[in-house]
Amino acid sequence: MSTTRLARRPTPVQSTGTDLATWGPVHLDVTDGPQALGFWRDLIGLRLLAEDEGTLRLGVDDAELLVLHPGATRRVPRGHAGLYHLAIHLPSEAEFARLLARLFTARYPNSPTDHIMHWATYLDDPDGIGLEVSFETFDRFGAYDLAAGQPYVIDSDGKRRHVVSPLDLDEVFGHLSDENLDLPLAAGARIGHLHLHVSELESAVSFYEALGFRLNAELMGMAELNLGGSFPHRLALNIWQGVGAPPRPADAAGLRQADLRVASPEELKATIDRARALGAATEERDGGVRVADPSGNRIYLTAAQPR
Repeated sequence: MSTTRLARRPTPVQSTGTDLATWGPVHLDVTDGPQALGFWRDLIGLRLLAEDEGTLRLGVDDAELLVLHPGATRRVPRGHAGLYHLAIHLPSEAEFARLLARLFTARYPNSPTDHIMHWATYLDDPDGIGLEVSFETFDRFGAYDLAAGQPYVIDSDGKRRHVVSPLDLDEVFGHLSDENLDLPLAAGARIGHLHLHVSELESAVSFYEALGFRLNAELMGMAELNLGGSFPHRLALNIWQGVGAPPRPADAAGLRQADLRVASPEELKATIDRARALGAATEERDGGVRVADPSGNRIYLTAAQPR
């Protein structure tokens, strides 16, 4: 791949710079704190930033990405709305290669995948909470295409590609700059997107459009939404756990809330007003407002701090 094309691959901080809002920390209910740290810190490479009365705050040098709340009494159950996966977007090919090599070395089950617009690998934490690790390669993306009812991607060279393909591991590991696999995740990693199970697609799309998301594509029981910037995949919604799936039980592991930072206090107020107009209940908390989508997934809205 040419140097020019590689130069067009922004970091997550750059990629979200033109978005209408950005994801902040994702809060997860987990069954066991030390067990969760063994995955999120020791395997994935997040740093433990703070511990407050059992709550574990993790991230990278320049951002908090995850807040763990031990105390759930069972793993993620099937057949419910909730988190399908959260996605941590990494700042370089080398960082993605390092983490993938660490997973392979640990023999931890994961599924390397090429989505054309980004490299990915998928895995679950010990409670069954889904994680996607990504590196954005949107320079390779041209357009979506639908042929015979099947989704495809037209890449930047005009070639039709499957939206889910095996990842070229030789190419990925060619970016591995050294053999030190124990380094924590580098600064610049961010929560790049979320993928949620919902009970009904139309009402969920309407709710997230009220929060500022824009529908990009809808197919095969899934909707993809963007936040107005160049990267189209900031939120995905699906009904794969069944239409009418109930909310996640309160005692089970899974998504407690996801923080969404809108551009300004004025936009925060407008966003809250739009959510309330749809009938969403709101709860003021610590300078922000928490709202629940029609399936019970909770989003904590705050105004972004000036850059």
